[in-house]
Amino acid sequence: MLCSGLKLWSSGRSGVRWISGLRDGSSTKVCVVGSGPGGFYTAQQLLKARPDVEVDIYERLPVPFGLVRFGVAPDHPEVKNVINTFTQTARQSRCSFYGNVAVGTDVSMEELRQAYHAVVLSYGAEGNRSIGVPGEELAGVHAAKDFVGWYNGLPSCRELGPDLSCETAVILGQGNVALDVARVLLSPLDILKRTDITQPALEALAESQVRRVLIVGRRGPTQVACTIKEVREMVNLPNTGPEMMAADFEGVAEALKDLPRPRKRLTELMLKTALETPGAKEQQRRNGASRTWGFRFFRSPVEILADSERGGVAGIRLAVNQLEGSGDGARAVLTGEVEDVTCGLVISSIGYKSLPIDPSLPFDSRRAIVPNDMGRVQQAAGLYCSGWLKTGPTGVIATTMNSSFDTARSMVEDMESGALNVSAAKPGSQSVRALLEKRGVKPVNFVDWEKIDRVEVSRGEAVGKPREKLLSVEEMLLAARS
Repeated sequence: MLCSGLKLWSSGRSGVRWISGLRDGSSTKVCVVGSGPGGFYTAQQLLKARPDVEVDIYERLPVPFGLVRFGVAPDHPEVKNVINTFTQTARQSRCSFYGNVAVGTDVSMEELRQAYHAVVLSYGAEGNRSIGVPGEELAGVHAAKDFVGWYNGLPSCRELGPDLSCETAVILGQGNVALDVARVLLSPLDILKRTDITQPALEALAESQVRRVLIVGRRGPTQVACTIKEVREMVNLPNTGPEMMAADFEGVAEALKDLPRPRKRLTELMLKTALETPGAKEQQRRNGASRTWGFRFFRSPVEILADSERGGVAGIRLAVNQLEGSGDGARAVLTGEVEDVTCGLVISSIGYKSLPIDPSLPFDSRRAIVPNDMGRVQQAAGLYCSGWLKTGPTGVIATTMNSSFDTARSMVEDMESGALNVSAAKPGSQSVRALLEKRGVKPVNFVDWEKIDRVEVSRGEAVGKPREKLLSVEEMLLAARS
């Protein structure tokens, strides 16, 4: 005999299976905080798995997609194709987008938890990790997150105005973001002009005097955090040539045989670039290059040196390291030796950091994540997390996709086992919209976002670009309400 709470069924691989629904036939209400990849992939999987689920996505900005819009390099448009998938999710009848709503300010976490059966925290990593050395507060020192946000049109980074009047820039960190920044600093303007990079960034880069970029890491070539695609793009970047130190690659050729295949291919490319004599055509290309880039391995920042006359940055002092151990587990140990590098721009690409959204919620400040078990927030029934808030800032978009699908599976398991109580009706967005209206907050829905999108694409077409982004929240809201 079936109980009255079992209203819905779906056909799984093993045939028909029953899934628990609400006794009054209404839907299970889920709220997602954050509209980046973590949020959208969690929503997508929930909607697919449970026909009784309705998902509302809340976003602080009037525009969706998080780091896909504001973090992906402008010359990597193919990575942004996931926006098409997210758009399909947002257009589903059981999914709603509420932009221009700051959770924690416009509506509290407690109010969301009262309104929904489950809340998924997926607001990403907005903070910057500190370098932790004297001089990091100097003008001319920027976090990569802010620099990337500046050229990608993140409203909070609009006024960054980096000084690009120096010859040498130093990037701390050797992940893909570090290489994205290096590539943007050194790319020929005619390449960037065909991307969605912002007009102010394009104008600043047109006047840039940066001709040399050093990408610094505390460990060696076999521990570098970037992928082969990004290194190959640097190697092939027009009008640039590599500037490596042969000493950094001592013993690396002998270590190749023990490396896993992806790491081996990446290391072989770096070795070839650093040590092999290029062919005549490549040598001619390098000889004609007016800009250079290079990895600097076994180096850690000790101090950023001030320019006493002009202010800002005069250089950076680096400690020379040696490795203890091998492979990914190798540790960088100081040798006591230091060296100074003259530069006028320092960009720290040592990682993004999540921040707590509400003091009453669990947060691991050391690891900068919400403590969780497969996306289930510990000691907080009905609360889940996905994306970088769950894992820390690691991996590529596909990594976030798989992790977010895991969170959605945890939620579905909890709904079906009764660990998440979905038997009582919840008001969902109905009560939240009433609260926002009372507080004078006007959300931007997905149709409104599509108006912003059309304005940006139209502005881009006028100048031969895929889009020209609106750079302030005010401009976005104006377009949304036109």
